[in-house]
Amino acid sequence: SLSPPYSLEKMTDLVAVWDVALSDGVHKIEFEHGTTSGKRVVYVDGKEEIRKEWMFKLVGKETFCVGAAKTKATINIDAVSGFAYEYTLEINGKSLKKYMENRSKTTNTWVLHLDGEDFRVVLEKDTMDVWCNGKRMETAGEFVDDGTETHFSVGNHDCYIKAVSSGKRKEGIIHSLIVDNREIPEILE
Repeated sequence: SLSPPYSLEKMTDLVAVWDVALSDGVHKIEFEHGTTSGKRVVYVDGKEEIRKEWMFKLVGKETFCVGAAKTKATINIDAVSGFAYEYTLEINGKSLKKYMENRSKTTNTWVLHLDGEDFRVVLEKDTMDVWCNGKRMETAGEFVDDGTETHFSVGNHDCYIKAVSSGKRKEGIIHSLIVDNREIPEILE
């Protein structure tokens, strides 16, 4: 168990928490900012990434990496008024909101329940990489009559992502995940 001074100190200086959905999972970013000492601490998934105990300047930025693909993240610290500060997170140089909007266009995400376990499957449409619970999967692609199938397995279950042209230019290609011959609904993160 944590000693009380630590948990108390952590709570007083914790100024921002973000959840960032990447291909290898949803990562929690926590930021502590001590406005008297200028202390800055960044945690990714509970692990300390950056610690600066004493900073003369209270504004500025901290840059670090998140997740298996070492995605670049930056926390910007701006003074709003007097002693109030604003904290914004950028992912790959875009605001979190912009990054996630763009991501929803370039990835598909499914969550499935197999053998009493939850699996989060993500397709990166530009590379056709498939991720499952944080690992990039071995896949085999094949052409079929109406499109392509990207096969992989989860445990002893056969899975494939089927890519079919929608016939509509705006929608482009529709991807669906089939596990043990049944279609899994897509989730929007």
